[in-house]
Amino acid sequence: MDPLVFTPSAVNSSGAPESVNRIGEVERVTKETDVKVRLDLDGMGVSDCDTGIPFLDHMLDQLASHGLFDVHVKARGDIHIDDHHTNEDVALAIGTALLKALGDRKGINRFGNFSAPLDEAAVNVILDLSGRPHLSYDLCIPTERVGTYDTQLVEHFFQSLVNTSGMTLHIRQLAGKNSHHIIEATFKAFARALRQATEYDLRRRGSVPSSKGVLSRS
Repeated sequence: MDPLVFTPSAVNSSGAPESVNRIGEVERVTKETDVKVRLDLDGMGVSDCDTGIPFLDHMLDQLASHGLFDVHVKARGDIHIDDHHTNEDVALAIGTALLKALGDRKGINRFGNFSAPLDEAAVNVILDLSGRPHLSYDLCIPTERVGTYDTQLVEHFFQSLVNTSGMTLHIRQLAGKNSHHIIEATFKAFARALRQATEYDLRRRGSVPSSKGVLSRS
């Protein structure tokens, strides 16, 4: 059998394929929520997020700032019931926007691994932009709420994002006693790991980072 041969795409000095605009835009409208997301993987860390859930907005700010992504999220949902539907649909939309922005995933590092501390808390995030959705989640958050935010929704946020983006994601708590610190350290570590994975590998010269030659959600 002939060996698999990659034909490198034209790439610029950063290792990015020429004329690639890595922006994903999604509008998700249901009877429960109306969500609009714009995600630029090659942004400057600009965050413009208004979900109606203040703590979630704060966490999305961490995603933008530490990932150096431009993240724009506008959501209106049935938060008079609780935050569940809005939290879920925002994550589903961000995952879909990420999927669109990544395109064929040529030239990217694909893998990310980062540990972030926040005072007494420390969290490790490992991820693979594999096209295969899987979440392994191991946080021990001691309180049921941070402000008005139900801390059960943290796991649900990442599971929803994983499902639509096609990401393998492992989250491990290394230390921590304060719920706010644990969750924020998680989002910071996730942002940096995702930044690693989405950045370009100069040596790859635009080829797909897979021995199969293809990385896709399906």
